Amino acid sequence: MFADPEGARVMTGSARAARRPWMPLLSALLELAEGKAELVRHTERPWASITFSGSRHSVSLAFNGAEAIAAGERFLEALSEHEFEIPRHLVADAAVISVVHETLPEPRLSVEAELLLLLEDS
Repeated sequence: MFADPEGARVMTGSARAARRPWMPLLSALLELAEGKAELVRHTERPWASITFSGSRHSVSLAFNGAEAIAAGERFLEALSEHEFEIPRHLVADAAVISVVHETLPEPRLSVEAELLLLLEDS
């Protein structure tokens, strides 16, 4: 059997997929979380208004242990005002949807956030 990794990359990767901002967004969120967060879930759906288009992202993060929870608290304080640098996109809104603190079986902070990304004109 013949496998051509370069050919497979061309077939599966498209210009449209390459422009999607989910990877830089998740990287920026995990950096803002000081590397202490575990990505639990991410969803992306298209979004458009009469004048703008983009995508809405829902992200679930978990901070496990006391040190991570402290980083999570700082993440919560910083998220709404953070200046994201996502190529060809502007983060128009970043909101915390829910926060759950748990103590057993170990301390855990679970965060749900939604971000609206608008496609910048090229």
